[in-house]
Amino acid sequence: MLREYKKEDLKHMRDWVNDPEIVDNLSDLFLYPHTITETEYFLHMILEGKSDTQKNFIIADKQTEEYIGQIDIIAIDWKNRTAEMSIVIGKKELLNNGIGTEAINLLQHFVFEKLNLNRLQLSVHDYNQRAYRCYIKCGFVEEGRFKQSFYLNGQYSDTIYMAILRDEYYKLTQDYN
Repeated sequence: MLREYKKEDLKHMRDWVNDPEIVDNLSDLFLYPHTITETEYFLHMILEGKSDTQKNFIIADKQTEEYIGQIDIIAIDWKNRTAEMSIVIGKKELLNNGIGTEAINLLQHFVFEKLNLNRLQLSVHDYNQRAYRCYIKCGFVEEGRFKQSFYLNGQYSDTIYMAILRDEYYKLTQDYN
């Protein structure tokens, strides 16, 4: 399920925010270790909910509402009906269980059915094949690459840009019904 952020989520966020196995798949925002103050500040900003250009959700267990990860809609452009998404599964033992796919499907429903947006986009590093396959499974289409645009651990990699449009989402959901 997707739920709101809570103060109690701080501990779970701290469990992964400096873990290279997780953050090496994310943006340069995680290039340097995060202090507890930085994580608290981020959480506090979300709890205040003052931004109308982003919506943030916790990925949680349906029965217990326990934290699993985060999925966010960022850079919402209300005029052009577009947004970007980001996702992290913060518990390594739950990777490869379809949780990311389910969370993205829930987010897509919210983006296209509730917010009436037309385009949802994201970027992924080419070495993150688990995420790439998940995005393809969720209907995202590769639109382009910035070759060797990301440097990590002594190597350059491509940044892949992907998106799904509203009509593609509807076709995909009709195919499943």
